[in-house]
Amino acid sequence: MYKFLLFLLVLVMLSCENKNLPTKIILSENWEFKGVDTLDWQSAKVPGNIFSDLLEQKMIPNPFIKTNEDSVQWVSKKNWEYKTTFTLSKKQIQKKNIELHFEGLDTYATIYLNDSIILKTNNAFNKYTIDIKKSAKTSNNLRVVFENFNDIELKKEAEIWYKLPVQNRVYTRKAQFQYGWDWGPILNSYGIWKDVFIKAWDDVIFSDIYIKQDSLTAKKAVLSADIIIESNIEKFVELETWINSEKILTGIHLKKGENKLTIPIKIDNPTLWWTHNLGKPYLYRFDFKLFRKNKLLDQKIIKKGIRTIKLIAERDTIGQSFYFELNGKPVYAKGANLIPMHSFQDKVTSEKYRKLLSDVVTSNMNMLRVWGGGIYENDIFYDLCDEKGILVWQDFMFACAMYPGDAAFLKNVSEEVEYQVKRLRNHTSIALWCGNNENSEAWKRWGWQENRSEKEKQEIWDNYLMLFDSILPSIVAKNCNTDYWETSPKYGRGNPKYISEGDAHDWWIWHDEYPFEHLQEKVPRFMSEFGFQSFPSFEAVKYINQKDEIDLKTDAIKSHQKHVKGFELMEKYMKRDYKIPTSDEDYVYVSQLLQAKGIVMGIEAQRRAKPYNMGTLYWQLNDCWPAISWSSIDYFGNWKALQYKAKKAFENVLILTVKSKNGYEIYIVNDLLLESKGTLQIKIMDFFGKEIWSNTSKITVKADASQRVYQLLKKDFDHTKHFLSITFNNSSSIFYFAKPKDLILPKEPIERTISKTKNGFSITLKSNVLQKDVFLFTSEKGYFSDNFFDLLPNTTKTIHFKSNSTSLQQLSIKSLQSIQE
Repeated sequence: MYKFLLFLLVLVMLSCENKNLPTKIILSENWEFKGVDTLDWQSAKVPGNIFSDLLEQKMIPNPFIKTNEDSVQWVSKKNWEYKTTFTLSKKQIQKKNIELHFEGLDTYATIYLNDSIILKTNNAFNKYTIDIKKSAKTSNNLRVVFENFNDIELKKEAEIWYKLPVQNRVYTRKAQFQYGWDWGPILNSYGIWKDVFIKAWDDVIFSDIYIKQDSLTAKKAVLSADIIIESNIEKFVELETWINSEKILTGIHLKKGENKLTIPIKIDNPTLWWTHNLGKPYLYRFDFKLFRKNKLLDQKIIKKGIRTIKLIAERDTIGQSFYFELNGKPVYAKGANLIPMHSFQDKVTSEKYRKLLSDVVTSNMNMLRVWGGGIYENDIFYDLCDEKGILVWQDFMFACAMYPGDAAFLKNVSEEVEYQVKRLRNHTSIALWCGNNENSEAWKRWGWQENRSEKEKQEIWDNYLMLFDSILPSIVAKNCNTDYWETSPKYGRGNPKYISEGDAHDWWIWHDEYPFEHLQEKVPRFMSEFGFQSFPSFEAVKYINQKDEIDLKTDAIKSHQKHVKGFELMEKYMKRDYKIPTSDEDYVYVSQLLQAKGIVMGIEAQRRAKPYNMGTLYWQLNDCWPAISWSSIDYFGNWKALQYKAKKAFENVLILTVKSKNGYEIYIVNDLLLESKGTLQIKIMDFFGKEIWSNTSKITVKADASQRVYQLLKKDFDHTKHFLSITFNNSSSIFYFAKPKDLILPKEPIERTISKTKNGFSITLKSNVLQKDVFLFTSEKGYFSDNFFDLLPNTTKTIHFKSNSTSLQQLSIKSLQSIQE
């Protein structure tokens, strides 16, 4: 009884304490939408967008299937409006401050509260806060009218005396990929795409808290919390700052209005934050509380790691370095470029973020580049990167264009950039802010200066420099201590310096049809983009066509290939390395092997060149819709062959073999910060498991290095019938002496044994011969722990299929020797 009374007392105390906190009222209910020129209101979802709402109401066909994208283009040419009603209680109305917050409006919106205009917006990347204390009532009508951006863009274009190289999208601050890309559809949306809420408060509130790291040693971290407090009172308050379980108590005498203060924080023997492949991504919990007379007035919690992260871009004897130094140690960046996870952001759930970023960690990636033609990601994305130890290269949202330089545009952008930098600056994962994607390269190399006067060219370039060489870096420097990089890449591939200075985008592969071997010959200091296309999973192909069979010769498939030469280029490259399959199902399979072969060749060459090269981020990790694209994970979250093979290519300890004049050189790349000792075992075997040569030796591989560990001299054997097997401790590697199309692979069955496990199935495979690129697939939803692997002769391999299914009757298996030629 005593414990129960004590519990009730605590509840009462907590309720009394919390009633003084600011009130947040989420406005996500009772929304409706309609065309401005129509009468009928329909139910809407907020956050959301016009396409999602029209789909929900069955007013448009699904633009992701068949050729339906074409039939929904009218949606972007109309004006749309949304409305809702909300009530405020008597206590809420009596609050001294009532604010209406829009965290994301796409894009040109007029906001009405109780039939009065309270704001007009022009930036989908900005947050808008409106003081509605004087206009709010107990019962309120809220309406948002979105104006057609096409008309606005044409008007803005007409105001400039010359034409910019890319029209329309450059005038509007919204996700540029919505206008169409060579991997994505034209689905240019409107809507309230982020949260809407009311915040009501009385006396004081935290406006902002920025935790700066001033100095760091092994024994002490010196931090400071820059805090802004808005106050309606001139009173004494107490600020409690908790760092994990340690408390700092500060007395403050507030003045009315904005109060700025800095709280010094010292942490003895700090635990550092590391990327997941080098250590633990430890986060401290910082809890800030404002009290007056023992009443809690406001609270803010920030989770933040202690670390140093620097971009080292320094002149050297070769050109200019480009690498990231984490806690004083050079870290090799391994990962990919992230595009928006869906054409309609409301479809990207927290669970989808968790799944994708878990896949990133599972794949041994330690960095993602948030590409500049998409969006600044949701808070949960950066929270998860902090927690999981993934570095983030963050582009500002400018891509493949030259942008206006008028005062209104620059002011709009400045507000956007300052907001986003302040929003994200406490995230430990942010390693770099980059001004734009390929804008500089495009201006200098893509023919955009042709047929222009010197005056035009000078103004366009001056506007570029004003934005990316002046405004953006100054905002970053003023508001955080993260490094800024003007443009990615530093030099286009037409400039010989692209392999010796800064970061590079190597599109000689694909766009210029260079062979994959080019990636071994031309290695830059940091590869921030290179890629190759493939078909997506069987599931995605069937979904596009709305057919049960795999058919690649449909208009639907053609409409989901957004590169003009995509099919032609895949075929050309496939002929170089593989036998062309006759069945569509096999063609999808081989296309994924082809993509993986090319990109992994690049990854391996770049890692082998360490420390000359210190990073490889391929294009691209994911898809925004079901498509034939450069992604390694398709729209449905299915791993392509590239994702499985990149997982191995990104392991901390990697064995590599490269052909040389006198034979073959064997390297071990060690990304760990400790040297690695062990036994190196090398074998040459035939495809039936017969060993024709072997060597065993004890070696030591240096920490954080790429090291040649063996020179294999030329030997007399048939390259089409043998392979090289290498092991070192827990690492292994298989190397083939001929192209896949030239290998004489024996055709034998693969034995399988399937057993049920707690969370899926265990699949054990065995064959009397080597089975190359074994591919497991099923119509059951789930995830294979490994796939597209080589099964060694006379050995067993066990794969786990994680799934909620109760049976696995329809498991199918392909290998390279089983396809139809």
